Amino acid sequence: MAPLGEETPLIGERSCSLSSTETGTLQVFLYHRAAAAGPDAAGVLTFTFGEHTAEELCVRAAKACGVLPVCHSLFALATEDLTCWFPPNHVFTVDDSCSQVVVYRIRFFFPNWCGLGQSHRFQLMNDRASAVLDYPVIDYLFAQSRSDFVGGRTEVALSLQTQEECLSLALLDMLRIAKEKQQSPQETFSCISYKSCLPERLRCQIQQHSFLTRKRIRRRFGKSLRKIGGCRPDGRFLKLKYLLDLERLQARWAEENFRARSPAAAVAIHVAGGSGISWSCSGAESRQHFCDFPDIADVSIKQASRDGSPAGSRVVTLTRTDNRVLELEFPSLREALSFVALVDGYYRLTADAQHYFCKEVAPPRLLEDLENGCHGPISSEFAVSKLKAAGSRAGLYLLRRSPQDFDSYLLTVCTEQPVSHHNGLCDIPERVAGHQRAACVISRWAIGLCDVTAGRVTSRCCSPAAERSNLLIVRSGCPRLPGSPPAPRRGLPHMTFHKISPESLVRGESLGQGSFTHIYKGVKRDQKEDAYYQTEVVLKVLDSSHHNCAESFLEAASVMSQLSHKHLVLLHGVSLGKDSIMVQEYVRYGPLDLYLKKNQGEGKVTTSWKLQVAKQLAHALNYLEDKKITHGNVSAKKVLLTREGDVASGSPPFIKLNDPGVSVTVLAKEMLAERIPWVAPECVSSPQSLALPADKWSFGATLWEIFSGGNMPVSLLEPQE
Repeated sequence: MAPLGEETPLIGERSCSLSSTETGTLQVFLYHRAAAAGPDAAGVLTFTFGEHTAEELCVRAAKACGVLPVCHSLFALATEDLTCWFPPNHVFTVDDSCSQVVVYRIRFFFPNWCGLGQSHRFQLMNDRASAVLDYPVIDYLFAQSRSDFVGGRTEVALSLQTQEECLSLALLDMLRIAKEKQQSPQETFSCISYKSCLPERLRCQIQQHSFLTRKRIRRRFGKSLRKIGGCRPDGRFLKLKYLLDLERLQARWAEENFRARSPAAAVAIHVAGGSGISWSCSGAESRQHFCDFPDIADVSIKQASRDGSPAGSRVVTLTRTDNRVLELEFPSLREALSFVALVDGYYRLTADAQHYFCKEVAPPRLLEDLENGCHGPISSEFAVSKLKAAGSRAGLYLLRRSPQDFDSYLLTVCTEQPVSHHNGLCDIPERVAGHQRAACVISRWAIGLCDVTAGRVTSRCCSPAAERSNLLIVRSGCPRLPGSPPAPRRGLPHMTFHKISPESLVRGESLGQGSFTHIYKGVKRDQKEDAYYQTEVVLKVLDSSHHNCAESFLEAASVMSQLSHKHLVLLHGVSLGKDSIMVQEYVRYGPLDLYLKKNQGEGKVTTSWKLQVAKQLAHALNYLEDKKITHGNVSAKKVLLTREGDVASGSPPFIKLNDPGVSVTVLAKEMLAERIPWVAPECVSSPQSLALPADKWSFGATLWEIFSGGNMPVSLLEPQE
């Protein structure tokens, strides 16, 4: 074969573009296939008639590329021109009318994640950090990044220093090609133009130089290639070096940008794995940081109702845990879903792998897992740790997806050893054909489990929500992953909360009175550098006649200060001056029982509205149960309404569960009787028996209250009855 000239492309031109596919097919373009994959149809997966979800296509692509389930959540499907992304539940319909082309890409990026640097996977032992990416994903990331770089999709300045760095990347690329082709660097250099490894803009710039200048650049490049090639670098090292250098080359590395309006001005939204969400006015250089992903409490999508808005526009509302809101209007539903799917995916990677904000972008496999109490592809050490934390009782089991195989489940079971009488653990694999549900797997295993556990009745381990595992990514410079707070401890010296100076608080109007507290709307003033900031708060002042309950009051504050959940009221801190004051976030619409009584007949409160409230309350209590914390005072009075919701647009309400206040364990019998039917029967006779099952009773009573319009049918009865 004759040597190729400088204009010869590195990769041969395709005989036809992907767009000119046969009618009635859906093609998924892959940047890199696993070594085991055959050469037929390399780089493209073809799907014919029928319906396919984006997640299903991603799973098929992951299998072809050697991507394991643990890294599956980093990928998504994009349009052929890479201008928009599809949420995992998007349904592609393939028929005779048209052909479609999508691209399988890594969408979620983290800083310096190719090694054990700034980003790594969470591990039980801090000194055993695990890399975010494995080698098949690094291979794919390299192929994707190289394609973007050479294709001009990577923003690179053309300064002299940048040109040198681009030539260094081309040098690494040529060495890799030589390694893969099992050639010497000189042979590769004589067959392939170094300019084919550079961005098109830089190629054009070099081509504009004089013949002598181009010759000098080529000679220097060849000399460097021979020099470094003599060191015989490893192929994977070359890819890693290429990726790290490319990351440093880009000013805004792996950042997605969106155009929107908020509320009437045009803004640019910037989303990056290392920093979260920020925004800027169109054309402005300065940016305003909104929040990091774990600080998001809620995301909703609704039809735009502003005058002059296009018919297809959508409003996305982001709510932080401190109730700050960012409203963004996108010109189309597709762009809104693309943005929300990005935020939703980053939240699962950094805060809670089993969570989704809205069903419009919820992954189907995640919905199935949540329905069946199945964990994601967590490693065995996390499965064992979770079972041990649950007591390691014989017969206790944990169902999880296999970390190695998309079509398999693993059942980790506690077994009792007949000789040593110690609890043991065993994994039972099960391969699933087609779209079988996890529930089918459980029923199929039921008989076998009785044999494994010596006939003991098996019980499921606690739910997979909000757990720390290898599915979460820890980023340098970001707050540590939220952990389980310690169990509540008696005694003021052991309590933990932020202390707030009484001088920084201003009392406003009275909002009412509780059993032990006076409640006021107020303002908390903070000084940062030379500026003062004011935050609306609620001040819960312990009545001076109940100083004997101060310890229980402060203990509730201590517990709440260590919790963080979107459906729990945020505690700013406690002021311990003349009065004991709990300082909480201000919740606009107040207690749910009063709201229900006021709005029952106005059409605002429908059955679906109440079901949404019940679901959110269940999420809050499930979170507390995972932390092994008993609330002990659940009722509609303790549920606060942050957002009313809109029945017409389908926007749901949003609630937060308030602190429990003074514990039932220190209440007199008369006060306990007043809390019937919310207080569990066992707590009436023995308050010290307060435990997690009591919250389940209270939850049921609260549902009864919600669906009765804020009134309890037993309220007319005497406590004795």
